Amino acid sequence: MLSALARPAGAALRRSFSTSAQNNAKVAVLGASGGIGQPLALLLKNSPLVSRLTLYDIAHTPGVAADLSHIETRATVKGYLGPEQLPDCLKGCDVVVIPAGVPRKPGMTRDDLFNTNASIVATLTAACAQHCPEAMICIISNPVNSTIPIATEVFKKHGAYDPNKIFGVTTLDIVRANTFIAELKGLDPARVNVPVIGGHAGKTIIPLISQCTPKVDLPQDQLTAVTGRIQEAGTEVVKAKAGAGSATLSMAYAGARFVFSLVDAMNGKEGVVECSFVKSQEADCAYFSTPLLLGKKGIEKNLGIGKISPFEEKMIAEAIPELKASIKKGEEFVKNMK
Repeated sequence: MLSALARPAGAALRRSFSTSAQNNAKVAVLGASGGIGQPLALLLKNSPLVSRLTLYDIAHTPGVAADLSHIETRATVKGYLGPEQLPDCLKGCDVVVIPAGVPRKPGMTRDDLFNTNASIVATLTAACAQHCPEAMICIISNPVNSTIPIATEVFKKHGAYDPNKIFGVTTLDIVRANTFIAELKGLDPARVNVPVIGGHAGKTIIPLISQCTPKVDLPQDQLTAVTGRIQEAGTEVVKAKAGAGSATLSMAYAGARFVFSLVDAMNGKEGVVECSFVKSQEADCAYFSTPLLLGKKGIEKNLGIGKISPFEEKMIAEAIPELKASIKKGEEFVKNMK
């Protein structure tokens, strides 16, 4: 009797992420052995949207892949180890997610990661441009405000650039905003949606609480406090982990959420909207995160900033100089690459 009872729970778990007609996405995770990579790979393996999962890292991927391959969902899982195996990992991929790189330690800004992570992202995106030039590229590696410009310039160098297919994953900012606003107002976080625009570091993170659904009213002091908490939430986790890393589990959740939205849209689902840091003409800098309507070929339409409050206007104005500097830093890095 037990086994009969046990089955529906497993089936429910497998249905817990959205399904659609063509559940055949081939997804690669680059940096799959790390703190974000492992839980992200688990969530992807658990999804009926994914038919093939290829995992790349410079250590431990055969073990991670062997472990995940025993899970009773249909995605096939294979691990690839080291640079010589990277091309095979990427061949035929529809979506590539890149959480590779070093995490923050207490006292570090995301920008302190630049030197190490810039090289990693440049190397990995160059391989993508060569071996899966048509794939959607989702970059988690920080500093996102610089790693997206790096990916763009690398793809341009290889003659494979499509601005509609390179995404900086800022979804964790939206997830945090939804959670914190829900806590503040006693709402179900699954029903709250706060667009977060701008970039993905400190004051470049701009939650548009005036556009929250359902509509919420907060006095200015509460609004200032929750905005600050959303902007510094990553640091909150870095401090709490006391040297043992940065946000990995919530980031894996947010990364999976973004990938599932993207795959749903690629499968023809209509009305799929996610915020992401992309090439943009919506603000006074070359890259900017806004709500995007996703489609079969990536970005179908940039929905822009929309109607905002004076408080939010001011945040945008204050974010632009930092965004411009981070973007320039990424572009210069590729220019000066050997």
